Amino acid sequence: MKTFLSLLLTISVASTVCAEKPTLDIPLKDIDGKSTSLKAHKGKVMLVVNVASQCGLTKQYKQLQAIHSKYAKQGFTVLGFPCNQFGRQEPGSPLEIKKFCSDNYNVTFPLHSKIEVNGENAHPLYKKIKKESGGSDKISWNFEKFLLDGNGKVIKRFSPRTKPDAKELTSAIEKALN
Repeated sequence: MKTFLSLLLTISVASTVCAEKPTLDIPLKDIDGKSTSLKAHKGKVMLVVNVASQCGLTKQYKQLQAIHSKYAKQGFTVLGFPCNQFGRQEPGSPLEIKKFCSDNYNVTFPLHSKIEVNGENAHPLYKKIKKESGGSDKISWNFEKFLLDGNGKVIKRFSPRTKPDAKELTSAIEKALN
């Protein structure tokens, strides 16, 4: 019992330390499995999106790429995080996901390794940005969007149904860039 309580305390402390880690420092893996973090995008306005290849909203990749291209020179990037938690709509391997995005939508924005965004195994990045957004602690579906400033602070959260080129989203991007 003592060992079990020690283990729980260790997990609790580790979880707290991770939650307190600055957003830019949270460890990530890119789509090729290389270690990275949002620090690679420090100073840029970032749109963090959980994506899926077999979803009714998958066509948003086209709009995500368009806003990435439109605002990239001004210090903006889209960051895609494949997730298979919603209807198992992202079953592919990293190579399959990367090929799908390139072949079908000419995606040039950074893609990351597949993660979970809800539940016990939610990635620390998503735990943190959900909490910071002040909204629900659950991601409702694929293509939920978080607009972050250049220091990784959440500016605004957008529903999956909000199209990437919607006026409310592009206005928020433009305001953050100015």
